[in-house]
Amino acid sequence: MRYLPLTDADREAMLATIGAPSVDALFADVPAEARLAAPVAGLPNHASELAVERHFSKLARQNMAAAHHPFFLGCGAYRHHVPASVDHLIQRGEFLTAYTPYQPEIAQGTLQMLFEFQTQVARLFGCDVANASMYDGSTACWEAISMAGRITKRKKVLLSSGLHPHYVSVANTMARFTGDVLDTALPDLNAATDAERLLAAIDHETSCVVVQYPDILGRIDDLTAIAAKAHGQGAMLIAVVTEPVALGAIRAPGDMGADIVVGEGQSLGVGLQFGGPYVGLFACKEKFLRQMPGRLCGETVDAEGKRGFVLTLSTREQHIRREKATSNICTNAGLCALAFSIHMTLLGEKGLRDLAMLNHANAVRAADRLAAIPGVELVNDSFFNEFTLHLPKAARPIVHALADKGVLGGVSLGRLFPGVDALENGLVVAVTEVVTEDDVEALAGALEEILA
Repeated sequence: MRYLPLTDADREAMLATIGAPSVDALFADVPAEARLAAPVAGLPNHASELAVERHFSKLARQNMAAAHHPFFLGCGAYRHHVPASVDHLIQRGEFLTAYTPYQPEIAQGTLQMLFEFQTQVARLFGCDVANASMYDGSTACWEAISMAGRITKRKKVLLSSGLHPHYVSVANTMARFTGDVLDTALPDLNAATDAERLLAAIDHETSCVVVQYPDILGRIDDLTAIAAKAHGQGAMLIAVVTEPVALGAIRAPGDMGADIVVGEGQSLGVGLQFGGPYVGLFACKEKFLRQMPGRLCGETVDAEGKRGFVLTLSTREQHIRREKATSNICTNAGLCALAFSIHMTLLGEKGLRDLAMLNHANAVRAADRLAAIPGVELVNDSFFNEFTLHLPKAARPIVHALADKGVLGGVSLGRLFPGVDALENGLVVAVTEVVTEDDVEALAGALEEILA
């Protein structure tokens, strides 16, 4: 099939039908300075499939693949071992080609998988109910804030300084259109979270408090006091989990009073994939069920009394009047949710706990080794598989120097918080089950050479 199968006459007919003078008029909302006035210089108008494949393969070889180097990157995207059976199963035709299960009589497999996924997420997060997934963790976080606003009828939102800055950025973007007022702050490069700041700021105008657990620096806090203060003022607590494997070792946010728990499911079943696609997780207390965005699959019985699965709740604009919708997210990350669910099923509860403890043990050994380097200080006094180091000089150039030595040594806070001098020496290091002792020694040795 031709890449552009429409003729000039086809385009003219469509423009006449919608009353637009030209194709350019369809992009009127895009600022003129953001639009190209001419084709990109040096880019050919066309090329053969073979030539394109060769060109992009050449570009791909410039990347440092996670599997080929000591890898310590994290901050919301983690390298875990994904069993080969996950990839095999998600490629089965009945899963790979399945679309939205509008007709339950021919979509029982898809519906049952989503039902199992929801059950796993709800149990993992310590909540009553979960939806059938969302785009990713950042958009799930915003949907939780929006949901809290609908429930509390308030607009003041307290964001923990430990919330991932990319999640904060998404929330700020969306709040421009809703009138929500976001109270944000920058993290301090020390072991203490900003729990005291949040507790002091919660009042009768607060819609919700958003706390990441563990936070962007890897710190772990007890959420009980924040939940109690929020509930006392009629507000809600939203917990954000970017590393679900951690919940095999630490308390679930729902067990500490969180009303809504959201997160990123990439760690289980989904590879790093250069940033996506990922899978957003969303769970809440049962009493808030009808305000939950997305859709919910449920279990029922058919006319003969046999067990069956259906699309129970779907309060989104694709199904109901737009003004009544809880979200304009009109799909779910179905294939990634399937991968998550298969991986969780293969692990089981004991396997998840064992995996979590292996992550933590590896991280403790790595933290001890790196903190022994002269001039390097461990910021955290508690962490799961991710911790922050305070280096004697700016971390961002050090990360580049480590990469030159073949080590992907972590994420610099200078990259996450550009222009913030107080954070530029911070380096966030993630250590999962795939990190070996040789990997840790390679990072430590390279870091010693660079700092010498």
